[in-house]
Amino acid sequence: MGQRDVVITGVGLVSSLGEGLEAHAGALKDPSAVNVDATTYAPFSVHPAVALELDRQIPKKLDQKQMEPWQRLGTYAAGLALEMAGLKGDKEKLSETQLIVAAGGGERDYAVDGQILTEMPKSATPGVLLNEKLMGELRPTLFLAQLSNLLAGNISIVHGVTGASRTFMGEEQCGVDAVRIAFERIRAGQGDRFLVGSSYNSERPDSLLIFAMGGVLKQGGFAPVQKREASPGMILGSAGAFFVMEAREAAEARGATILAELADVSATRSIRDAGAVAASLGVAIDAVKPALSGAVAVISGASGCADITAEEFDVIAEKLPGAPIRATGNRLGHALESQFAVSLALGVLTLKDGALFPPAAGSGEAPADTAPQSVLVTSVGHKRGEGAAALKRTQ
Repeated sequence: MGQRDVVITGVGLVSSLGEGLEAHAGALKDPSAVNVDATTYAPFSVHPAVALELDRQIPKKLDQKQMEPWQRLGTYAAGLALEMAGLKGDKEKLSETQLIVAAGGGERDYAVDGQILTEMPKSATPGVLLNEKLMGELRPTLFLAQLSNLLAGNISIVHGVTGASRTFMGEEQCGVDAVRIAFERIRAGQGDRFLVGSSYNSERPDSLLIFAMGGVLKQGGFAPVQKREASPGMILGSAGAFFVMEAREAAEARGATILAELADVSATRSIRDAGAVAASLGVAIDAVKPALSGAVAVISGASGCADITAEEFDVIAEKLPGAPIRATGNRLGHALESQFAVSLALGVLTLKDGALFPPAAGSGEAPADTAPQSVLVTSVGHKRGEGAAALKRTQ
């Protein structure tokens, strides 16, 4: 069997700007459209998710109740993707649909964390106390944080996606690999249809604390990722993004509308010495660049962290001179495991609408003079991992 074309037939996107591609298309037409909370977690900002009518995609209240916010975002976005692809409720097709999810550890149990932090300094045997708390206080679905595969489990339960399931962990890079592996398996004939994606809840004190300790969060309010020299770092964003990816012949056989072709995906990794990001991302871009054709636009998942963001923009300009760039973080924030999927969603939206959305206010991004025929999507993790994907307008 020769290599098969991989196409996208459904996209579900939930973020701080709304739910669904149409809502995002409308919001992105406004260069100043951004939803930022700069006060709740000051000095750090977040892009909070919009309120969702959960009944639309998660009809059972019991299912809603037992999920934490990150799971609800992902399960909701997965439902939107299946709905757009015309697969919602199709038990036969869904039983054949494989699932690949990129996920972190989920929310922590703050009450147990508080007990441990309060009692351990007073204990003569802190190790024994810690073991007792971990054994006696945590729910079975927690190992201080929630099991990462709970999102896949809930998608299977709520939406009936019952094919093979895989969950990857590893911050931004697991989001790249989730898409890459689904792409390679479809292309090689190891599956006709995959539901792929991720979700992230930025409105978590524990997560903000961890990243603040790592020195990778921006302080002092919002600024575009290209303009964060005074305070480099991420502004986290809540988001859920899922795709239905199919072999072209499988999509055509069921009469599905093809939104875009996913022409290639590449994942690389570098030691973060000076210049290493540019070299590594350059390898990823070179790998997918032959799949690009016509006018090209770039959707960058740049984090805003010092040095690596400048390297990312420099190598894009070198590899694709003159191509207009849009940074996802300027509109939706940085969604870690979900960042690559969110950027891909905006790439599909660009090709579907036949126009790149305007530059973000104050970013210095160049306007797009030509309707793009292809979109390059880039990812540079805030600590590790680089990736790129080529999207093409469907024929």
